[in-house]
Amino acid sequence: MLAKRTIHDLDLDGRRVFVRVDFNVPLRDAVISDDTRIRAAIPTLTYALDRGATLLLGSHLGRPKGETRPELSLRPVATRLGELLDRPVVFADDCIGDPVRRARREVGSGRVILLENLRFHAGEEANDGDFARALAEPADCYVNDAFGTAHRAHASTAGIVTHLPDAAAGLLMAAELRHLGGLLVNPARPFVAILGGAKMSGKLEVIQHLLGRVDALLIGGAMAYTFFLGRGYPVGRSLVEPDLVDTTRQILADAGGTGVQIELPTDHVVTDRLEADAAFETLAVDDPAIGERMGVDIGPVTIASYDELVAGARTIVWNGPMGVFEIDAFAPGTVAVARAVANSPAQSIVGGGDSVAAVGRAGVADRITHISTGGGASLELLAGRRLPGVEVLPDAAEGVD
Repeated sequence: MLAKRTIHDLDLDGRRVFVRVDFNVPLRDAVISDDTRIRAAIPTLTYALDRGATLLLGSHLGRPKGETRPELSLRPVATRLGELLDRPVVFADDCIGDPVRRARREVGSGRVILLENLRFHAGEEANDGDFARALAEPADCYVNDAFGTAHRAHASTAGIVTHLPDAAAGLLMAAELRHLGGLLVNPARPFVAILGGAKMSGKLEVIQHLLGRVDALLIGGAMAYTFFLGRGYPVGRSLVEPDLVDTTRQILADAGGTGVQIELPTDHVVTDRLEADAAFETLAVDDPAIGERMGVDIGPVTIASYDELVAGARTIVWNGPMGVFEIDAFAPGTVAVARAVANSPAQSIVGGGDSVAAVGRAGVADRITHISTGGGASLELLAGRRLPGVEVLPDAAEGVD
């Protein structure tokens, strides 16, 4: 599944290449507040341009649900992309039809066209065949560099390859598959997974899939409280999923049977409200003094324990914060994990918005082996699911008819 043809295998000289990028950036009043996803695509785009390609870039922005919404236009992205590439980027007012043809005539060869938001057309999310054909019409070949959307069977990620079989993964996509795929095939051991975040239900399949693959699984964030409920610990007003209590017991039993070490917090920070000036206290997780308060971060004893396990790892994957990371007072646990992962000599892979933000906040992003751009896609891959946007790409060993 993961050994896919890459852009290195394509003949690009003089060809028009449809590149599926992920420019779904935070945008308000036409101002981009974070251009990380645009920057992530630059290596692939530069590689293709340096080899004589003309680029037609397709992306979505937000959830317009098949309607044209001016506030979700990609036009501001074209401006920023031109600055990062240090060359003009022509913006097409639509992603199919006459606006694209006009843009092609305007740019000639060896230039860049950014198409308007793909999701302004309902056919994109429906993987409509006619829409996929219209997207493919002006191009000679296809590159998917949008790992963050690879778990979606949309027209621009799946259907288009029917019409552009000379297809490959971009450099970013290839890196994601190489690093994340390696976790599932032959990771260096000990292999430690760290999972956090709000809901256990969102990572249940990941936990179950990793149980037979990791040596240790460290759990934090609100998802830990469903495990605590299963153990009879007081959880106060912490976020729990009562319908999954029996599942947590089964997970712990399965882990014991496979020799996987599952670590839960032993102390936590509790508060009565999610505000910056709220009073807080550190308690053991079985201490009934939590009362009607809620857990918002892992405590110092847990931090030290997790740090020791991470330090001894040779492979680490981390997805999800250890607490209410958005509030400074409840961020120390997440930041401490970020530093522990960075300090470890292990191959480290970090995914998920808050985890990525944490390594940036801790100033250690340059010491992480790989920072994944695909939250949902990376979780589905780690859960053992096939990604439609990857499956349709030719395998590395195959030619293209």
